[in-house]
Amino acid sequence: MDSRRRLSGAREPRYENVVLKRIQPRPLRNDPIKPESRFPVKKDSLFENYLNRYAAGLPWRLQAADSRACEQIVVIPAYAERDSLFCTLASVAANPEAMLVKTMVLCVVNNRAASPAEDKENNAQTLAMLNALVRRQSFDIPKADGKLREAWQAVAASPLRLGFIDATSPGLEIPDRAGGVGMARKIGMDAALRLLATSEQKPRLILSLDADTLVRPDYLSGVRSAFASGRAQAGILDYEHQMPPDLAGQTAICRYEIFLRYWVLGLQFACSPYAFHSIGSTMATTDEGYLSVRGMNRREAGEDFYFLNKLAKAGPLRRIRETRVYPSGRASARVPFGTGAAVAKMVSGARSDFLLYDPRIFVVLRSWIALMKESFEDTADEILGKAKEIHPGLSEFLAARGFLTIQPRIRANVKDRRTYERQMHGWFDGFETLKLINGLTRDFYPKILLPAAVTQILEMQNLECPRRFSGESAPGSEDCMEMLSYLRGLT
Repeated sequence: MDSRRRLSGAREPRYENVVLKRIQPRPLRNDPIKPESRFPVKKDSLFENYLNRYAAGLPWRLQAADSRACEQIVVIPAYAERDSLFCTLASVAANPEAMLVKTMVLCVVNNRAASPAEDKENNAQTLAMLNALVRRQSFDIPKADGKLREAWQAVAASPLRLGFIDATSPGLEIPDRAGGVGMARKIGMDAALRLLATSEQKPRLILSLDADTLVRPDYLSGVRSAFASGRAQAGILDYEHQMPPDLAGQTAICRYEIFLRYWVLGLQFACSPYAFHSIGSTMATTDEGYLSVRGMNRREAGEDFYFLNKLAKAGPLRRIRETRVYPSGRASARVPFGTGAAVAKMVSGARSDFLLYDPRIFVVLRSWIALMKESFEDTADEILGKAKEIHPGLSEFLAARGFLTIQPRIRANVKDRRTYERQMHGWFDGFETLKLINGLTRDFYPKILLPAAVTQILEMQNLECPRRFSGESAPGSEDCMEMLSYLRGLT
């Protein structure tokens, strides 16, 4: 079949090649729609300042059939994801048409100049397939690629509004100095911000998804419903990892997800405002929320952690329970940490991955957070003395982090307890929390076996531990599945 031949009966849409410039860009030659009319500059200093100082711009261009009046945009970075991306798109396309017509899915196909040749070729194929979908053209997919063929056809037959950005072709690659997936997300989310400027409807949402993450048919409506009240600026969706086909992979992803949920349980016990999951495919924010934290960062990995850390300082993150996403549980070595790297390590049989943080650390953290709340009238030296009574390692950490200088500065600039507490948590944020926990682990409380850690953290919160998970040895697959199912209900 000729890949350039139009789908039978399909109407040829207007094709846009919209320049992602900053403010009042000069239209490209042969561009059918002037970018000035597509992206009017708001009379909003925050919006204008962001575009001028922080947004990703040239040389990347949005290519879409119709980008008008989008109320929400799903941004998907894709690096050598041909085989999974279209399954993800098909899952989004299964959402009701009423939601699809007000939503655009924006794929950022990306690599660096030094990326392996096979990854670049995978991206080139992905671009060709996306281009055919946007132009409503057919595409010749070998019958041997049955799953890919079926997914592509499902997207082609749907009213899904699709756009893509080429960050893979020569001259358009992600710069080496700009990071990887963080920069790809930023390119897409900055483009989404511009597109949302044309909509008068609120909430105007930017949803973050991964190319290997599946969604439910209520994904778009569920997220939108969560923001309908207008009170939340950002939120985190519920999630469950997909189970790999092999037993070793299933056990590994179960253990990893238990670790993630144990971490949140520990922070919840400590009453930390940073007790949430940091997974890129679960993030959602309004355009105002995105602007308030100066957008996405450019990090190679952990971009989701730092982005959500900033959003949490701007206001409480809403837990979105109205729907759920299903991230991939596959092993990967693309980034130095995260799901793929963790699963790969666990599959290798590393015993260290049966270990979790000692729950006593969260007791120290809980006491420190309570002390912060009660220290409005105290001097920095007095607070440090009380911290030493909680644990010597805590006072040592605070002193090393410049607390004796930072706390007086915070206190001098606030007039009430509520503002003081918020400013203190702005300094002692998710990143500082992680550093404290790692420091206490290194110097005082080594990690303990997963069953004992989970049992203790549950008992500390007066929660029962499932019977099958009471052993002291590394848990097997059935034990892990039972525990994971239980923890999913709690976190």
